[in-house]
Order: sequence, then C-alpha cells, then structure tokens
Amino acid sequence: MFFDSVAFAMAPPAGGGGEAGGLGAILGGPLPMLVLMFAIFYFLLIRPQQKKQKAHKTMLEALRKGDKVWTNGGILGTIVDIDGDNLTIEIASGVNVVIKRGFVADKDGGKAAADKK
Repeated sequence: MFFDSVAFAMAPPAGGGGEAGGLGAILGGPLPMLVLMFAIFYFLLIRPQQKKQKAHKTMLEALRKGDKVWTNGGILGTIVDIDGDNLTIEIASGVNVVIKRGFVADKDGGKAAADKK
C-alpha cells in the first residue's frame, strides 16, 4: 500500500508508548517563555513605573505654601493657599488659579529663580 511508510513514520517509538515527560517536556514548552516575558516586563516596565508613581505621590503630599510648582498644563506658579485637595497658585502678580493637587506635575527646586537672573 501507499500509506504504510507514512503510518510507520507516525507511530509512537517502540518501547515507550509516547514522550517520557519530565524536565525536558516542561522546559521545552511555552510556559518558561511566558514566565521570562513577564519577568522582563516587570523589571523593565512595571517596577520603574510603580517607583515613579510612589515618588510623585510623596511629592504631592509634601506640598506646602510657598513651593514653586509646575502644573500638568505647563504653568509655573507659587502655592499661596492649600484647602484640602485644592491648591491656589499665583501664576503672576495678583493672578491666582485654583487647581486640584493631582494636577501638579513637579516641584520647581529653585530652577525658575535661577533662570530669571
């Protein structure tokens, strides 16, 4: 017959009745690759982002009157009043804007004063 050689090629190996399983089957599967990909994503993307969020939250909690801050909109101002989550910042002489605390992007550590000189 024509299919005898094909059937013989597809037959399980003699004496074993299939794959032995064990460590070779585990390491050769897709599971180790998925674990490796997750580890790479965790250490290159997730962990640094969590550290950055924690630092930003700490900075927001430490805001005080007189601090110079940058808003998410790119406005530099000085905090003149704090009422819970609302911050009143002075962006020019006599021009005050009320923003939510979460919209502060960064504290200005004296950089703006040095730029004006």
